[in-house]
Amino acid sequence: MTHDPRRPFGRLLTAMVTPFAADGSLDVAGAQKLAEYLVDVQGNDALVISGTTGEAPTTSDAEKETLLRAVVEAVGDRARIVAGVGTFDTAHSVELAHTAAKAGAHGLLVVTPYYSKPPQAGLLAHFTTVAEATDLPVMLYDIPGRTATPIATDTLLRLADHRNIAAVKDAKGDPAATSAVTGHGGVAVYSGEDKLTLPLLAVGAVGVVGTPTHVAGRETRQMIEAFEAGDHAGALALHHRLLPVFTGFFRTQGVILVKAAMRLRGLPAGPVRSPLVDATEAEIRQLCADCERAGIEL
Repeated sequence: MTHDPRRPFGRLLTAMVTPFAADGSLDVAGAQKLAEYLVDVQGNDALVISGTTGEAPTTSDAEKETLLRAVVEAVGDRARIVAGVGTFDTAHSVELAHTAAKAGAHGLLVVTPYYSKPPQAGLLAHFTTVAEATDLPVMLYDIPGRTATPIATDTLLRLADHRNIAAVKDAKGDPAATSAVTGHGGVAVYSGEDKLTLPLLAVGAVGVVGTPTHVAGRETRQMIEAFEAGDHAGALALHHRLLPVFTGFFRTQGVILVKAAMRLRGLPAGPVRSPLVDATEAEIRQLCADCERAGIEL
């Protein structure tokens, strides 16, 4: 794996679903097979394990460790493996960070603490404490639509100066705020919303942590590389082509439709865990129509 400090986790990352067996238990062999597909077929530089799309709120700490070790074993020699360790409890997040480091993770994803709605001083303390728990590079995850608390730009710029905070997954939907962060430097910005990848590249983002990239990874990578090569018209054409997929996978929770897509492709996925529910027949038909419009076969 080559390392570019401007994009510490590469250009294309996928927040991988966690395959479960029919009885709802962790499908370890399936996770390894899916990880190999995402790296070797879809061209991912890195995989995020135990993120939102990985149904992290429903997996135990032991399952998270087992999953991480399995994926590192399968593809860790040719892709960076980023472990989701963020919770709404700083002490628990630190424990998960220690475990992830011992299990072989190459980086950590740390989401804004949710539910408790901490003030910015609390966010600064939380992220700093988790970042100092290991020597691994940290990607912050700013997604106020899920956490109820945005990372204020001033807070993010202070965190960007921390030696272990390397990146932010930006799902704030505010390109002006993103511009302030990319203009400051010190932290790489990855789009956390597939439909905004191209707009955020235009203001200095370096890549994406995607969900529909389970099926459109190669095409998304082509879009990023076209933009970086100065072929802005080509990148825009790919953006327009892929927009039905970038938006269609979020007609309901992304993991629900990704798992449906993986099952259609004969890849490991299994059911989602409660309180989520599997895709309906109508949702699957709509998913197939969205993918067909984008030229993606399921």
